[in-house]
Amino acid sequence: MIKAVIFDMDGVLIDAKDWHYEALNKALRLFGYEISRYAHLSTYDGLPTSKKLEMLSIENDLPRALHPFINEMKQRYTMEIVHTQCKPTFAHEFALSTLKSRGYKLGVASNSIRSTVEVMMEKADLARYLDVMLSNEDVSRAKPDPEIYVKAMQRIGAQPHETLIVEDNENGIRAALASGAHLLRVADVHEVNLANIEARIAEIQQ
Repeated sequence: MIKAVIFDMDGVLIDAKDWHYEALNKALRLFGYEISRYAHLSTYDGLPTSKKLEMLSIENDLPRALHPFINEMKQRYTMEIVHTQCKPTFAHEFALSTLKSRGYKLGVASNSIRSTVEVMMEKADLARYLDVMLSNEDVSRAKPDPEIYVKAMQRIGAQPHETLIVEDNENGIRAALASGAHLLRVADVHEVNLANIEARIAEIQQ
């Protein structure tokens, strides 16, 4: 029996991929660097900003001394976008509220920093349904390592075989599968709805 559903955040509950892309590039352009949209989606998708900057230092000689400042500016720019564009989505509110009313434990496990996770979940009016919210600050190894999903299951009190993870990108999918939990892979936020979650749970339980 599935007892818990854990969601990734960006690209699953929040359509924020473009926000992160725009905010990071705005910070990088201060020093003459930029990531193409293709590279962001194909290579950097789902990774924490610190990992993206490390990759840029290896591939494009971005000075490591700039990492802390660029990271800080990226978070500031992201929050500016979040405060103006992050809003509730009926399909997600309906899905989480219904699952919660049926007794499922619910969580979010994101490679974003804690403040971003908390603010996005509040602005989307989803925080009240969640039993746990984990960020990259709650683990020592970010996705694709499964640590964040293992910790979320421990916090919720569910075993991997009792847990469904909803993910959209390759790094998150690798983390979900490595955790031993069941997976619902979605292409984007529009596929995250009650019908698809119910169908996947029914499939697992058969």
